[in-house]
Amino acid sequence: MGVFDSGVGGLTVLHECLVTMPHEDFVYLGDHARLPYGPRPLAEVRRFAREIASYLQEQGVKLVVNACNTATSAALPQLQEQLDVPVVGVITPEAHAAVQATRNRRIGLLATEGTVEAGRYRELVHALDAGVDFLPVACPRLVPLIESDDPFGAKTTDAVREYAAPLKEAGVDTVILGCTHYPLIRPIFQRVFGRDVTLVFSAEETAQEVAQTLARKGYENDPAREGRYRFLTTGDPDAFREMGARFLQLPIADVEHVEVAALAAA
Repeated sequence: MGVFDSGVGGLTVLHECLVTMPHEDFVYLGDHARLPYGPRPLAEVRRFAREIASYLQEQGVKLVVNACNTATSAALPQLQEQLDVPVVGVITPEAHAAVQATRNRRIGLLATEGTVEAGRYRELVHALDAGVDFLPVACPRLVPLIESDDPFGAKTTDAVREYAAPLKEAGVDTVILGCTHYPLIRPIFQRVFGRDVTLVFSAEETAQEVAQTLARKGYENDPAREGRYRFLTTGDPDAFREMGARFLQLPIADVEHVEVAALAAA
């Protein structure tokens, strides 16, 4: 299976996939040369996602996981139309989980500018419950802070407090962490929001959706085998290896470099 993200954040989703489907093979591609996706125009992100998904399809994957919230917001329907293999995104499982979790029907979203601008979370939440009060907040400073040498430092806590303030004021009882980087600092979010607020993140739900899709289509590998995984990046393989282990919570041995031109050619 192919999994892609703008960087290493999608490794949090890959981790759950590896745990849920240890018998499957995975290839993960991080587009570090063009990181971050959040501030970019949605049309540009849509093009990047199409290039990467097409490249992964050429590698012979049987399913593609769009493990980037911004790219899922910008491009999921188009990828599902254009590719010959199934494509699973990270937004629908989160919207469903948030609507199930909320008790007062007030749901907040913390995400990148691109994800907030695309409005897909609002559409999906309101398709499930039109009566939900939905409050999105763009968090442009969080991804660089989480990828810094001090992700649990005072600057990160201050930024989370700032972005959480309007959600707390609105009385939300459920918050979607709408970026694959955010689970790494989940303790900070939980400290700022408190135990009474449910934090929703899609890794487990996404992995379950992937497993169900494979089962439905009869694409599963023999459960007795142990799967293999490969890592690709358009950036620096050494930097990917060092940062990636933090997100994957597993050792990363070899990382292959892929030229952006090779993605465009696909």
